[in-house]
This record gives sequence, C-alpha cells and structure tokens, in this order.
Amino acid sequence: DGGQRRRRPLRAAERRAGPDAAGRRGHAAVRLRRRAVARSKTREAYAEKLQRLGFGGPSGPNAGREVFGTAYCTALYLRQRLGGAPTPKAYVLGSAALAAELEAVGVTCVGVGPEPLQGEGPSAWLDAPLEPDVRAVVVGFDPHFSYMKLTKAVRYLQQPSCLLVGTNMDNRLPLENGRFIAGTGCLVRAVEMAAQRQADIIGKPSRFIFDCVSQEYGINPERTVMVGDRLDTDILLGVTCGLKTVLTLTGVSTLGDVKSNQESDCMSRKKMVPDFYVDSIADLLPALQG
Repeated sequence: DGGQRRRRPLRAAERRAGPDAAGRRGHAAVRLRRRAVARSKTREAYAEKLQRLGFGGPSGPNAGREVFGTAYCTALYLRQRLGGAPTPKAYVLGSAALAAELEAVGVTCVGVGPEPLQGEGPSAWLDAPLEPDVRAVVVGFDPHFSYMKLTKAVRYLQQPSCLLVGTNMDNRLPLENGRFIAGTGCLVRAVEMAAQRQADIIGKPSRFIFDCVSQEYGINPERTVMVGDRLDTDILLGVTCGLKTVLTLTGVSTLGDVKSNQESDCMSRKKMVPDFYVDSIADLLPALQG
C-alpha cells in the first residue's frame, strides 16, 4: 500500500461495541492512563473536572501532571525556542490560564485582558506604546480579542525574530443544543493574515502535543488510543501519530462526515476516518474502570 495506513470501513456494529472493541485491540482504551488534551484552563482545573466525571487520576499538588493542554505545551514550546533569551516575554492574546502556564516556565506575559482602542484614529493606534523585548506573540482563545490587540500583535511581529505561535486551529467551539462560537483558529488566521506570517501551531493535529506526552511518559503508540470529537484535529492527530482512534459523537463531527471522508477521492480526507466510534466518551468508562 506504499506505506500508507489503510482505513478500515465504517461498521456500526463494531464501533458501537466501544470499549469492548478497543479492549480487543490490546486493551488500549483501558490503558488510556487518563492522559488528557485540554484547551484554555490550567492543568489543575482540568484534572479536577476529570475526577468529577469519574476518570480518576492523581490529586493534590500533582493533580494536573497527567493533563497536557495546549496552554502547557505552548509553554514547553516557548521554553525550547526562547531558552537562550535573558528576559523572555510574550504578547498573549489569550486567557489568564494560558498566561499562567507561560509564566510557570519563566516567560513574562503582557496583553491579557481587555484592550480597547487607544486614540481617535489609525495614527493614534499605531503610536500606542509597546512593551520592550517581546519575543513572541501567542494566540489562544481570547474573548477580549479586539482590533487594538490585532494592531499591537502585528507591530510586534514586524520584528522577524518575534515568534508567532497559535495554541490550536479549531474554527468553532461547540456548545449545547447545536450552538457554537468562533474558535481560536479564527483569531490565529486574523493575525496571520494581518502580519503576513504563518503561525507555529501547537495543538491538534500538530504532533508536537503528542510528542510532549510521549517524551514525558514513554508512550507506545501501538497501545494508545486517541479519543476525540473532531475529525480534522483529534482523529487526524491519531492517524498522524500511528494511534488507534475513537470518535465521540457529542461534538463537532458526525457519522455523515465520516462517511463523506470515506467516499472521498481526496487522500487527506481519507485520513480523517476513525477506527471506532462511540456515542459518548461515557461509553468508555466501563473499560477504564474494569
């Protein structure tokens, strides 16, 4: 097959078996080891949520050590890239949780929170003071995203040595009852277009986030399952990293999307087909607790 991974046909009976099917594939679901990929909260906050949902995991001071979110992995990335800088500083379009993860590895953060327009017109906006020694612009989920922030980000990025980093490229975030809001990817694209720069993306489907987990815990891809609700991020990451994949039908992607990808002549779409699906991640709990 030219080294390409073959995608098994979608069979409802097998995939609705959920945990049992995953167990027959080397007990991969049982050995998920509660590694979590998270977005905009601190690792400790996500660890507490996982415990409330019945997934267990460590508690106390080490509660978040098994949670690998885009905020934490972005911090690891900046530590690698800015390690030689005497005073690493980042302009952050994102949450306080993202800034906290960056600060924890020694990266000073500026820009978090609301930032209204300064002055009456474009000249005044361009004359607004900038922080010295900013070595990276980091774009995460930012409910305070504004034209002023976009203008400042572009000004920082006029320095070729200033990094542009995006935490993830999700185009929308699903809410209840089929509703959604614009995701981080929309903000990253806005900065990329204005700055005429391409961002380094940390989150799924970039394999950097999996490499962070693998380097910490020595994970064997052949005995690891990627569980997620998006074909273009979660499932694509799993395929890219050689993992078994499970799609949950509680988020963005549907079985219709899966079938459409299977029937497509586009190889990039054919990669976005899961090995299994379940109605909800709750269907995996019996295997995790067995």
